[in-house]
Amino acid sequence: MADKMFVDTHAHLQWASFDDDRKDVLERAKEKRVTRIVNIGFDLAGSLKGIKLAENHKGLYATVGIHPHSANTLNEKTLDKLRELAKNPKVVAIGEIGLDYYRNLSPKETQKKAFETQLALAQELELPIMIHDREAHDDILQALSRFKGKIRGVMHCFSGSKEMAQQCIDLGFKISFNGTITYPKNHELREIAKWIDLKSMLLETDCPWLAPQEVRGKRNEPSFLPMIAREIVNLKRINVDDLAEITTSNAEETLKLRAAS
Repeated sequence: MADKMFVDTHAHLQWASFDDDRKDVLERAKEKRVTRIVNIGFDLAGSLKGIKLAENHKGLYATVGIHPHSANTLNEKTLDKLRELAKNPKVVAIGEIGLDYYRNLSPKETQKKAFETQLALAQELELPIMIHDREAHDDILQALSRFKGKIRGVMHCFSGSKEMAQQCIDLGFKISFNGTITYPKNHELREIAKWIDLKSMLLETDCPWLAPQEVRGKRNEPSFLPMIAREIVNLKRINVDDLAEITTSNAEETLKLRAAS
């Protein structure tokens, strides 16, 4: 049986730290069986750069959205631009959107308004969403509950409880795991990964940040995704090809990825 391929469902290859060796990064990813990568928008410039990368590389996709750190930049003009960019066939989701009460780089009420506005945009465009949630679990769930049955998506870099994971799954969301699952103190997250049904799981790197433990401190990149997979394989006592096949199928279903694009 041929080795199964992985999908990195959350990367930021448009980030400046990849400008000098982006081609090599993509080659290393392919060598590690990571053949499809979703580059996540965080503001208008980052969204546009992600689209351009996706247009120029087979297997790359993009999302468009305003990160909660930049929530105060969302206005009618910005929203119209996001709507226009989302029409690109390489765009597979609205994101990353959500709430960040850890850094609070935008006021909470501004974050909430931007989040709700982009949830409505995702519903309008019938696109899934990529959720950023940092120390804002209750408000995230409240907002998503108002759109139950109307939008689907991904809980990126999941950091909530088992109970929250179940609530998100009940709302139609996949739970995405990255390098944080390998960190020694992250026992609860490993327990969640061990418990969760494979059909609700996705893999991501969130590169260039959050490199797995064995390369922690280095710039993260998609070729490190198998390190995350290995942790989950050990937790769930399954075959790595089975994990690759199921999480790839989950990504294809949730984000409507096209293999040849």
